[in-house]
Amino acid sequence: MADKEEQRTKKTKNSPSCLGYPVSIFFIVVNEFCERFSYYGMKAVLVLYFKYFIGWDNDLSTTIYHTFVALCYLTPILGAIIADSWLGKFKTIVYLSIVYTIGQVIMAISAIHDITDTNRDGTPDNMTFHTAMSMLGLMLIALGTGGIKPCVAAFGGDQFEEHQEKQRSTFFSIFYLSINAGSLLSTLITPILRAQECGIYSKQSCFPLAFGVPAALMVVALIVFIAGHSMYIMESPKGNILLRVMKCIGFAIKNRFNHRSQQHPKREHWMDWAEEKYDKLLIAQVKMVLKVLFLYIPLPMFWALFDQQGSRWTLQATTMDGNFGAFIIQPDQMQIVNPILIVIMVPIMDSAVYPLIKKCHINFTPLRRMTVGMLLAALAFVAAALLQIQIDQTMPNFPSSSQIQVKFLNLENTSVPVEVEGQEPFAVPGFDSSNDYMTLDTENITVSAGGKNATAYFQKSTRHTVLINTDGMLQTLNDITEKPNQGMNAIRFVNGFRSHLNFTIKSDNLGPIAPLQGSGYLSVPHGKANFTIVNEEGQTCHYILQLGFGSSYTVLIPSTFSFGESCTENIKAIQDIEPNGIHMAWQVIQYFLMTCGEVVFSVTGLDFSYAQAPSNMKSVLQAGWLLTVAVGNIIVLIVAEAGSLPDQWAEYVLFASLLVAVSIIFAVMAYFYTYMDPMEIEAKFMDLEPEEKKRKELGMTTKDNLAYVNNETSNNTDDKQTKI
Repeated sequence: MADKEEQRTKKTKNSPSCLGYPVSIFFIVVNEFCERFSYYGMKAVLVLYFKYFIGWDNDLSTTIYHTFVALCYLTPILGAIIADSWLGKFKTIVYLSIVYTIGQVIMAISAIHDITDTNRDGTPDNMTFHTAMSMLGLMLIALGTGGIKPCVAAFGGDQFEEHQEKQRSTFFSIFYLSINAGSLLSTLITPILRAQECGIYSKQSCFPLAFGVPAALMVVALIVFIAGHSMYIMESPKGNILLRVMKCIGFAIKNRFNHRSQQHPKREHWMDWAEEKYDKLLIAQVKMVLKVLFLYIPLPMFWALFDQQGSRWTLQATTMDGNFGAFIIQPDQMQIVNPILIVIMVPIMDSAVYPLIKKCHINFTPLRRMTVGMLLAALAFVAAALLQIQIDQTMPNFPSSSQIQVKFLNLENTSVPVEVEGQEPFAVPGFDSSNDYMTLDTENITVSAGGKNATAYFQKSTRHTVLINTDGMLQTLNDITEKPNQGMNAIRFVNGFRSHLNFTIKSDNLGPIAPLQGSGYLSVPHGKANFTIVNEEGQTCHYILQLGFGSSYTVLIPSTFSFGESCTENIKAIQDIEPNGIHMAWQVIQYFLMTCGEVVFSVTGLDFSYAQAPSNMKSVLQAGWLLTVAVGNIIVLIVAEAGSLPDQWAEYVLFASLLVAVSIIFAVMAYFYTYMDPMEIEAKFMDLEPEEKKRKELGMTTKDNLAYVNNETSNNTDDKQTKI
């Protein structure tokens, strides 16, 4: 033991320092910033990658997203065991970072649509390849990011000596500031990268760049961390306390089962059945840990709601208006509201709200704070449900599986009477369409237009526009049956000019369109769309259409159209699907409520847990806390996959109701909870132990535990506890 301390001291003396800090910590801080940028950058765009690139629906996208997040919070237990019992922290971080980097690179490759786009139409021809690659990449990322999660902060704590407590505290402040910075910047930047268009043969949303930049940052993180190798203080594995606790619990259960007959006297606590193998001090410490872990049982429900910011709330934002005047907010960028509010709310709560409550002589205990945090999260989902109801009112009613929808477009200047079998007759104005889609429960309809009859056959669950004139029905156009993806707008042209026309915008071309025919749809982004109309003689007309988010238009070029300065006067833009009408800014309300809940719940929960646990078992509670996050995400994927609620707002209400119910249960559990003083309990049992055994069981607080202790005592570390 003395030799080991002497070896460590010698290495410390040779380690370079700057302003009283080990130079090695700067490598660790840069590594953490890059790694957090990599993780949160990739995670910010992940659910939209599933929806828009892979082509999954909202439920499956949500399910896979939360499966990935759950794995990211299950693997830290494995990483801690590997580091403490086998490889040590440094090798564990390096090896799993390599796995992590490979996973990020695979994700970037999986998003390159040109790899399997053999016909160069912009759509991958082998989606199985892209899906398999992305699943492999995500599994490696989950193993990597989760495995290094419990090691990096503790490894940073290892770089300090016992007399450097002040420097260590400052280090943890800087360390968690780097987490905040990485999270903020990546959540801002990667959605912008995703919104760009890139590709070799065809331009699509640039998911390869959105995943590629985080992959590059992970490469930088790995290189920087390895570069500081010669300066690190590296301690040998000392054994994992979590494994020892699990073995003690396992032996107690086994011993109790083996002595379950009535002839064996009962013991005060079921953990007392471990006394045959383990000393009373360890058993007392395990009892304290189990008492806190029991309170963890209701906590996963909070995380079930909290982590939907990156899935359901992001998908909700795709149906909203992201126009903020001078700039456009992408749906996945709304997640940045949470880290921004965290930085603002933590000091406000600590310096204003809590002291004010104390002055009012309200006993706002940690467990009561956590209960309030859970209720605030439930309230956030009520706000999300109310917002969803407003969004649903602006969404078009598409046909069900047994219906068809039809509208009529008149290519003539005069009104044309129309009769549909079984419906009231109506007239379609000149150069215009019927007011709305007609919903019919049949596959064929008989139409009388301009005095002539015709029968049209349609597949169910489809939408159509029927072109008519005074001579009767001309042609049927197939309309889209869902809102355009990614806030784009679906634009098509109908040529009523009776000569061939070409329509172009930027590098995209529609045409030539024959007379009395319609074009396919062109996907056009938000803003002013400048279309160029060209006839066979080369004459041009520039037509500008102001577009919102998620709309669909049919642009009619009437028979009265003519080229010249006033060529756009007679062009008629008919709106088939309205643009998104609810602004994304309304989501700030639910983000604010959720962030307040996070600050009150998460920061307080960690502080309470560590205060109630033995000094050498902080890591056990850290593992238990991370496990509640994993279970919460599993709850989401079960509800998303197995739930049969027809409306999204109803699912939000369901989650809010479940959390309210769980909050009541937690409040009851908290009411009967008796606060402990772990040091006092440990001291009582230490008086019964031989001096040498005391040192063996408790010893001096390890650097791992100092990492957790400093984590809680530093004000700045609270800024992003849930981002660890």
